[in-house]
Amino acid sequence: MTAAPPRRLLVTGAAGFIGTNFVRLVLAEQPSALVFSLDALTYAGNPANLADLTDLYPGRHHFIHADIRDREAVAAAFALARPDWLVNFAAESHVDRSIDGPLPFVETNALGTAILLEAARLAWGGRRDVRFHHVSTDEVYGSLGPAGKFREDTPYDPSSPYSASKAAADHLVRAWGRTYGLPVSLNNCSNNYGPWQFPEKLIPLTLANALDGKPLPIYGRGANVRDWLYVEDHVRAIWAILERGEAGSSYNVGGGEERTNLELVRLLCARLDRLRPRPSGPYANLITFVADRPGHDARYAIDSSRLERELAWRPRFDLSAGLDRTIDWYLSHRDWLAAIRAGKYAGGRLGRPPGETRA
Repeated sequence: MTAAPPRRLLVTGAAGFIGTNFVRLVLAEQPSALVFSLDALTYAGNPANLADLTDLYPGRHHFIHADIRDREAVAAAFALARPDWLVNFAAESHVDRSIDGPLPFVETNALGTAILLEAARLAWGGRRDVRFHHVSTDEVYGSLGPAGKFREDTPYDPSSPYSASKAAADHLVRAWGRTYGLPVSLNNCSNNYGPWQFPEKLIPLTLANALDGKPLPIYGRGANVRDWLYVEDHVRAIWAILERGEAGSSYNVGGGEERTNLELVRLLCARLDRLRPRPSGPYANLITFVADRPGHDARYAIDSSRLERELAWRPRFDLSAGLDRTIDWYLSHRDWLAAIRAGKYAGGRLGRPPGETRA
């Protein structure tokens, strides 16, 4: 990151996966930035992710325990933080959970975003030196065939309650920009991976199960394709948009690393075989195919050319380097994984197909 003028940032969803990585990078590389981290601390919001920041960055990091669905709490957070920039990571984000219970996704992702937008509009008035940046997903575009990539002008076609709720939030952000002149920006990203990711997602779930000698579940035949983006590359893209992107702009952020789910799990297994050999045989022996989830999109792929062309962003990490860094982090944070597995999430399946019973 290049040097930036002093900024006060309000980061929502800061104790989640991508939010944590963003806050840590900003504090480390922007010495004049003051960060106010807001999080409701639901199951995926982990206070341990931010616990050391007060000591590491005295006077520069402040935590606010609040829910973006709470209008009074959000208004109070604005009054306390007096932010120049708001970066919204707060979301219910796991497709499988949205299948089991869709309404919390609508409440948090759509209504919560609207509450943040209205609080920003009222707090900032007619200021133009501010920015409301909303972090979204490639899943709002739906499913691709074997060719092509999502562009910023690709029509929205969400398949799951999760992606539909994020699509609604994206539309609300644009509406507040066009109707009220609120300085907004958005980005839609491909599948993130890296440190601090809650172990319900494919990569940390695979690593956690493999290290515990448990089955490695893969939906269907593992043929679904995803574009993998190392989280540090994503948060650097967000900073570039905040610093150099124009208000009203939207950018796609991808890693350019397409793999089927089966290919990805086999890559993880091969790396673990080298780093932590399993006495009873290769980790790939633990791979188990399970019934596919409803509405499972076949392929996602992101065209990041606008971001590359206009803001000179490029991913720094290919999949090989990103996986090495990710595996190293999880191997050195077994206690962090164990605490989650013993409490908030033991690794069981969510979002079962109709008719499938729970074990």
